[in-house]
Amino acid sequence: MKPTIAITAGDINGVGYEILLKGLEDNHILEICKPVIYGNAKIAKQHAALMDDEVKKLSFTVIKDAADAIDGKISLITCYPDDTPLQIGVSTPEAGKASLASLERASQDLKAGKVQGLVTAPINKENIQSEQFRFSGHTEYLTKQFAQGGDSLMMMVSDCMRVALVCNHVPLRQVPEMITEERIINKLHTLDKTLRDDFTIEKPRIAVLALNPHAGDNGLIGTEEQEIIRPAVMKAVDEGLCVFGPYSADGFFGAGRYVHFDAVLAMYHDQGLIPFKSLDMNGVNFTAGLDIIRTSPDHGTAYDLAGKNQANPTSFRHALYMAIDLWRTREENKELKKNPLEIVEITSNHKRPDFPLPTE
Repeated sequence: MKPTIAITAGDINGVGYEILLKGLEDNHILEICKPVIYGNAKIAKQHAALMDDEVKKLSFTVIKDAADAIDGKISLITCYPDDTPLQIGVSTPEAGKASLASLERASQDLKAGKVQGLVTAPINKENIQSEQFRFSGHTEYLTKQFAQGGDSLMMMVSDCMRVALVCNHVPLRQVPEMITEERIINKLHTLDKTLRDDFTIEKPRIAVLALNPHAGDNGLIGTEEQEIIRPAVMKAVDEGLCVFGPYSADGFFGAGRYVHFDAVLAMYHDQGLIPFKSLDMNGVNFTAGLDIIRTSPDHGTAYDLAGKNQANPTSFRHALYMAIDLWRTREENKELKKNPLEIVEITSNHKRPDFPLPTE
């Protein structure tokens, strides 16, 4: 069985269409999934006209329902009208409305089980704001839609590092008040679970970063490490997790200590993403902790590159392949957990069953 993967086009004036069209040039993708673009065929062709001949040759099969996605074809569901104004390289209200229409329709199909994964192209977090979207990004929107009152984990994944965040898209001044023992422990459990279930790591080793420079220098330049972060680490260890820290972020990354861990839990956005993107700008943004699969390239709308045929599709392609891999892993896990053997408690009053001995 091939998964059907929903791909939202993101901001129509950014590089979203360019990276997804370039990414879907790879014919191997059609062998392992059924991709469905949530956008508009006319606008997709306008972007394709600015790219290489191979991209211009791409064809779409317009469908009305994701359940009708055709094997071996790139399907497209129309989410906004043909006359939506295209102003490449410019943030516009119309682009925000189109981004939201695409995301809402894909989310509905994800809830209905018509698609097995979601790959989101970049949105502009400002122009998408509306009565229907009061969130600081995809992660927060999808958490509201799918976490059923629970939480999720923003996680960046590449070949060399996995970084998760305690605080996602929040102003820096709000970070200290959000660093609580309970929040850190919850994030650690979510991270540990996804490393085990989605990345098949039997005993994940997790490093926790400090909040303050030099890990607070024993309270000289901050007490969060002593009062909150270290106690959270110790409690997580008591609860069976393999967790270490808190580490001073500059020394941790500068000395390359991240290579000794399966994942790193950073306290806030830039603390984790600056070193991550410095090492690899082709990583994947994965929303962990949800029953659904959502990945995204690890960059933004890049208006300065839009329409110039200069956008690199590697991160998008990695995001698409990762969504497919996650679906396979979760399906394998479901299969392994089917029809488990009944656990029988052996007591002194319980007779051992008589099994026939093998004969020669």
